[in-house]
Amino acid sequence: MNNARTVSDTKRTFYSLHTRPINTIYRRVVEELLVEMHLLSVNADFTYNLIYALGVVTTFHQFMEGYQPEQDQESIFQALCQAVKQDSQRLRQDADRLQTLAQSLPAKDLIAWLHQVNPLDIDADFQAQLAAIASNPHFKYSRLFAIGLFRLLELADPEMVKDDKQRRETLKAIAQGLNLSEDKLNKDLEQYRSNLEKIAQALVVMTDILSAERKKRDRRRKESNTAATPTNSNE
Repeated sequence: MNNARTVSDTKRTFYSLHTRPINTIYRRVVEELLVEMHLLSVNADFTYNLIYALGVVTTFHQFMEGYQPEQDQESIFQALCQAVKQDSQRLRQDADRLQTLAQSLPAKDLIAWLHQVNPLDIDADFQAQLAAIASNPHFKYSRLFAIGLFRLLELADPEMVKDDKQRRETLKAIAQGLNLSEDKLNKDLEQYRSNLEKIAQALVVMTDILSAERKKRDRRRKESNTAATPTNSNE
């Protein structure tokens, strides 16, 4: 009998852990991330790795930026991880570790390492993971892995990732070194960057709407107060 958790099981678990309503603009983002993490967690070929961890943490924080109430962000992240049976603390610690590593290296050294033309001995665990990815024909690639890679490059050389030509050349080298599909990598990252822009635009619209609503309420309150104040007559 197949006892694998279903998407519905995972969603029920999530909403039992985080019981407060999620703002409409973010609900779809949260559920898409939840489903993506679920599908990976039940896939026999999926192997947890540092780049995946960085991808999860980066995706969550970039798409949830500006979420109100702010204190709910931690509850949502904890519930996401618990629902797919992953350790939120481990994800964050591994993501922080990889970000620190990216910021401590010259960009060319990090790229050469990811390309596997010049493996470094400063983090044996990370090197072992990269070697395992490159040599595994059944490695379960994911959009979250792509986002983790992109974040590494962004931290190492922010200007390079803004340049279309340099970014594509770098991703091509990394895809070759790790035996990934260059086409999938580029498509997933283009979609990711497009979605970030859409979220940013939606937040601007939402902020404008909320500001307009506040002004209307303030105006109605003033009008109500004026109407309720008796007029003094001078005789």
